[in-house]
Amino acid sequence: MEPVKQIEGRAIPFGRKNVDTDVIIPAKWLKTITRQGLGRGAFEALRADPDNIFDSEEFSGSPILIAGDNFGCGSSREHAAWALGDMGIKAVIAPSFSDIFSGNAFKNGILTVVVPQEAIDRLMEVAQTDPVSIDLETQTVTTPFQDRFIFEIDPFRKHCLLNGLDEVGLTMARGDAIATHEAKMRESLPFLARGTDAVAAA
Repeated sequence: MEPVKQIEGRAIPFGRKNVDTDVIIPAKWLKTITRQGLGRGAFEALRADPDNIFDSEEFSGSPILIAGDNFGCGSSREHAAWALGDMGIKAVIAPSFSDIFSGNAFKNGILTVVVPQEAIDRLMEVAQTDPVSIDLETQTVTTPFQDRFIFEIDPFRKHCLLNGLDEVGLTMARGDAIATHEAKMRESLPFLARGTDAVAAA
């Protein structure tokens, strides 16, 4: 997972409330066995409109999505986070998120930023013409017009995102402690290691 520290660029001023995971990625896309290409199915129903904001050349490559309250509600499909990531979204700013979606986004390196509706309204306005900046270290969202919005984030999630640590990365970071523990277990309970030693020798 790539570290997430600062995210800057045009933000897609979506703003819709109660967007569920079926809107983010329809069920028919869940049959895929790879995460690649899911961005093509993201917001498919909305993108049927030729004037939709997601396919606007103005917002092409935007790394930030501004959404409304209760973003990511509905089913627990992790594909919703995969689809957003595949379309280049690195952060979603909204007044609130579904807990399951927020967890899935975090595990896939997407920052979910919670700010009040008044801040969303202002960011939606700025996003029409100018970029938005997110600094995870200082937990701020800023604009070129001196707007500054503070957001809260779980310290553990912040640490993981700043250092690019997914669940595998967290385990690997404890490699020395794991090796020490395994060595002690071999000494104190050698019979437990017989099977693993035989497998390693094979």
